[in-house]
Amino acid sequence: MKLDTFTQAYIQCALWSSTDDNDNPLDDKYSVDGISKSCLTAMNDDCQKFQAENMPMIIDDLSEAGHNFWLTRNHHGAGFWDGDYPEYGDVLTAKSHEFKEVNLIVCDDGLIYC
Repeated sequence: MKLDTFTQAYIQCALWSSTDDNDNPLDDKYSVDGISKSCLTAMNDDCQKFQAENMPMIIDDLSEAGHNFWLTRNHHGAGFWDGDYPEYGDVLTAKSHEFKEVNLIVCDDGLIYC
């Protein structure tokens, strides 16, 4: 699956901010290749939908926006609302919260699932 800049940044942030059972960041051992097909498809679908609905507000830096989408939708301590989007931060935060929270988990087959 070909992933755009926004989605690649979203996935990098997801792996960086998620941990395994030993509290090690997933990006220590995993990359996009370690994500199950179903999870990768769901991530891509959410990213495509978010971009389609909000492109005029995020076009200036799609990488940063992808990162912030993951953080904001999952209620981390940073995101669209923390000051980098003075004009659109509140709107992008509300739009992110329309998506349910997602957690990543490594299963017995060694793949990451949503």
